[in-house]
Amino acid sequence: MNSATSFIKGYIAVIWAIFGLFVLLIFASWRLSAYTIESFTMPLDWLHWLVFIGWAIFMALSEGYQGFQLKFSPRFAARCKYLLSNATWLQTFLAPLFCMAYFHAPKKRVIATFALTIMIIAFIFVFRFVPQPWKGLLDFGVVLGLIWGLFSTIYYLIKAFTDENFYWDDEVLTSA
Repeated sequence: MNSATSFIKGYIAVIWAIFGLFVLLIFASWRLSAYTIESFTMPLDWLHWLVFIGWAIFMALSEGYQGFQLKFSPRFAARCKYLLSNATWLQTFLAPLFCMAYFHAPKKRVIATFALTIMIIAFIFVFRFVPQPWKGLLDFGVVLGLIWGLFSTIYYLIKAFTDENFYWDDEVLTSA
């Protein structure tokens, strides 16, 4: 394959990976925000506010900072950078999943990625049974973490493609 075709394939893979992740994060944030807005139309007492503030801080630190900013976002950006010049057809077609480390990553990372996905699906299922205003108050923390993740991913993507000193282990295993 010539270098022009490789470049185009890599460019398409990067755009598709970023688009796929951003659609996922924005759609989830938008859907959950509706429950948060609805919860603020209800009377809230001190316990509601205490849980709201405590959960928001917890989710910002655990999901936003520790999960996205320190781990997921820089690895996602590094895998996007890898795709630009090394994308296979499979990685291009499944670029969002590749950059989220669902495949062609160390076994430990793949297991962790799938385990986290299963945990998120379980939380989504359980949260469906949480009544308002609690659901909306808790969903705000999730939205906060997702938005933090979106912006930290944008930051690391810019850094990955503009800073020649950017290095983060992309954990790419091509023979996985």
